[in-house]
Amino acid sequence: MDLEVEPVEDVDEAAVPAGVDAPEYVLYGGKGGVGKTTMAAATALASARDGTATLVVSTDPAHSLSDTLETDVPHDPARVREDIPLYAAEIDPETAVARAPIGGEGGAGPLEGVLGEDAVNPFDGSMPGSDEAAAMWLLLEYLDDARFERVVVDTAPTGHTLRLLELPELLDSMLGTVLRLRERFSGMMEGMKGMVGGGEDDPEAAAQSVEELTDRIERLRAVLRDPARTDFRVVLVPEELAVMESERLLDRLREFDIPVGTIAVNRVLQDPAEVAAIDPDRFVAPNHADCEFCARRWDVQREALAAAQDLFRGHEVRRVPLFASEVRGETLLRAVAACLEPARADA
Repeated sequence: MDLEVEPVEDVDEAAVPAGVDAPEYVLYGGKGGVGKTTMAAATALASARDGTATLVVSTDPAHSLSDTLETDVPHDPARVREDIPLYAAEIDPETAVARAPIGGEGGAGPLEGVLGEDAVNPFDGSMPGSDEAAAMWLLLEYLDDARFERVVVDTAPTGHTLRLLELPELLDSMLGTVLRLRERFSGMMEGMKGMVGGGEDDPEAAAQSVEELTDRIERLRAVLRDPARTDFRVVLVPEELAVMESERLLDRLREFDIPVGTIAVNRVLQDPAEVAAIDPDRFVAPNHADCEFCARRWDVQREALAAAQDLFRGHEVRRVPLFASEVRGETLLRAVAACLEPARADA
């Protein structure tokens, strides 16, 4: 059955949240292609509407934030709207690796100073997950940026992001081992330097730099683990396998003590007017009565939604409908925000 798709002219102002009821850091995670960028952009727009200086940043190498916001988004945070304090950045993996505190442009980093030039560098571009790890280092800078009252993150694939949180233990273990070896062989090394005119490297200063790095990542972990400061929101689509995968992600996040406040179920075959206070005449809705395909898919989705409601008890489960048009630009992002962000009592 063919559906007539008419352009959406506008969204009722009363239905669009001005500001969001969320802590200062909102991170959207989940498998690729489920709509994390859409959720992050919608939340950031809603957040900035009440004058809250908001940064939306993508750490996913496959960027689509520029397309979703329909504006050029730079690699470094910059204001992308004049009427509201909305800032955005798409972290460039190559730039992130170059600016990482270990190696990269500008000479040897602290790990090279401790381990030597031939050491394996976890931020080196050839290492799996190195782009995301370096990108998360830049994210640490943004978390400390006084310009922003809220940071909304469209995360990289979650496995890479979580691996970064294990870096302090990795560095601590590596650093402890290397320093013990250096201490054990320091006399021998000094004697060899005297014989061959050794270098002027400063392993103690390099070790201090690594310790500063681990301290900063520890602070990031503290932020991510504080529900008063961070809401990690899991995005999924209403399919059984997606629900099961999201449950595994939730278990993985619990291992890191990272609280998940919201589950966003995207692309639900439901009338938008049933999900949020949206004028039903403004959007095309799926016809479950006359469209056999729509009806069958809705049956599949209802089973997945029921499983999600049961598995994710204690979390806010939000539904975002499947729109007839691709979600790009402010009009549809405001509709997503109306579904995703409940109106605040003070709004």
